[in-house]
Amino acid sequence: MKKIGVVGAGQMGGGIAQVAADRGHPVVLLDVSLDVATRGKGKIGSALEKLVQKGKLAAEQREGLLSRITPAGDYAALGDCDLVVEAATENQELKKKIFTEIDRALAPQAILATNTSSISITLLAAATKRPEQVIGMHFMNPVPLMTLVEIIRGLQTSDATYLTTVEIARSLGKEVVTARDVPGFIVNRLLIPFLNEACFALAEGLGTVEDIDKAIKLGLNHPMGPFTLADLIGLDTCLAIAEVLHRELGEDKYRPAPLLRNYVAAGWLGRKAGRGFYKY
Repeated sequence: MKKIGVVGAGQMGGGIAQVAADRGHPVVLLDVSLDVATRGKGKIGSALEKLVQKGKLAAEQREGLLSRITPAGDYAALGDCDLVVEAATENQELKKKIFTEIDRALAPQAILATNTSSISITLLAAATKRPEQVIGMHFMNPVPLMTLVEIIRGLQTSDATYLTTVEIARSLGKEVVTARDVPGFIVNRLLIPFLNEACFALAEGLGTVEDIDKAIKLGLNHPMGPFTLADLIGLDTCLAIAEVLHRELGEDKYRPAPLLRNYVAAGWLGRKAGRGFYKY
């Protein structure tokens, strides 16, 4: 088993930590403080307890999984990890700063991966002293339920790093696709313009939130409509990715919808905020 570090104990980081621990890997779950990381582990425990109560998970399995997750508030705790996945907010400068800290703490042979959904792997790798051991591992949300991981190679990523990362992703029970290091990669290059166009359609009065969602679910056989999905992802995350696509690809078709900007400005970020396109 590989020892896996996860930096960021939020929704995505917690999901990655849960899946890795469920597959038997020891996990270090790190955040800005030990208290924040411990709360992140607590949220994993609460989610697993609901599965226990529904009879979908044995209590001893829950305890075994949680015992493999060690919360931490200091980068030094990552020192003996084989691979670390950064899962912080989708902000380029923040990620570069975190990468520098992780790089300093890791053993020379360790791999540094990022869960970024749009930011250049090549750019993040350049912020480290191990660019050939930097790679993208874009997990889908929610991580425990979604089987896909996009693997993205930066210009500097070595073959050995790529092959090891694919092996680890598969050890987590995931299916793998490989994408070029181009903004949005595969999934978000197609998804974000779709969600953004739904915002333009809503602002133009094409239909209500409910009717647009229903039309996509029944007309395209999607499991959920664009507004339900955007609320799940987080509207701030959707906007951040849209801004990267618009800035890096330079085409007007990626311009973020004013309605999306206004919702984010209002703090209506989706499920995590209790309100987005729907109220929760």
